[in-house]
Amino acid sequence: MIICLAAAFLAVGCATANNNPNYNVTVKLSPEEDDLMVYMVDLETGQKLDSAVVANGTATFSGNVAEPVYVRLLAEGSRLGNFFLEPAQITVEPEKRSVVSDGELQGKMNQLSKQSSELVNEYYALADNDSSATRRQQIETRLQQLEDSTRKANIDNALGRVMFYDYAMGLSLEQLDKELAAHPRFAKIPRIQTLRESLLKKAETSVGKKYKDFEVTYNGKTQRLSDYVGNGHYTLVDFWASWCGPCIRETKVIKKLYDKYNGKGLEFLGVAVWDEPDKTLKAIEDHQLPWPMIINAQKIPTDLYGIQGIPCIILIAPDGTIVSRDQQEQALIDDVDAAMAKYNEAQKEAE
Repeated sequence: MIICLAAAFLAVGCATANNNPNYNVTVKLSPEEDDLMVYMVDLETGQKLDSAVVANGTATFSGNVAEPVYVRLLAEGSRLGNFFLEPAQITVEPEKRSVVSDGELQGKMNQLSKQSSELVNEYYALADNDSSATRRQQIETRLQQLEDSTRKANIDNALGRVMFYDYAMGLSLEQLDKELAAHPRFAKIPRIQTLRESLLKKAETSVGKKYKDFEVTYNGKTQRLSDYVGNGHYTLVDFWASWCGPCIRETKVIKKLYDKYNGKGLEFLGVAVWDEPDKTLKAIEDHQLPWPMIINAQKIPTDLYGIQGIPCIILIAPDGTIVSRDQQEQALIDDVDAAMAKYNEAQKEAE
């Protein structure tokens, strides 16, 4: 968790005062990327603000901005970096993950990144023993307090809005609605609206709710989730992608469950999302995943289930009720063991 908290703020640079209302952005790439089109996109609205062609290994943007905007640079779908577009001289070096700016908000972001990185380094420098567990918890608390205090101190500017979105990603629907009641202007931000809709879908498919069916057609074959759910057995559904490191690591846990329970009241299904079919198929072969797969599902199930991150693993009972969601490692094993113990007990009673 500590890495996820800090990663959102990775930037390196310095901040000094600048009263020039114009902005100038220099993106340092390489001559090999000449003629590439680079786009500047408003992350809050998704709107393309400007574009520039790389020449001599550099893309440049200049203009005027009335108030700071948090933007992302994109080139052929690749992300080159995020920063605050504000009255400032800004230099972005994607290879170094560096944003140097004399703008006020980027300066605050860079300072937050520096402090967060120091805490992360302190976290991983600890020896692996009993006392270090307490120290790690203290560091995580300090990191959370740092982010909370920075967000609250900047709640009325673009930095606060950016941090609010990252903070809101970890909230429940009820918690988000409470925050939006306190800060109603955030409810008008498209990203927040999308997030709330996702949380609503997640609440509708949480533990205790019925699963929602979907269908995916790939290579002329249509598959539905309902093809694999029910028929007197539990179904473990893994939403994953080939490029997702945590997804691949979690397949080791799923394999253990597969060896223990496959065909004994528990069926397994993989659903490849946000991925290219060829890469999915290669990953299935490389990692020797033996369970059935729905290929090329893309956003169909993730929109339906409000899935914001993968792996997302859902355990569905024979009657279609979701009995576990978003669990990994030992927590997932515990949920499956409990479900299968219940299944076996019911089987004995039926004999």
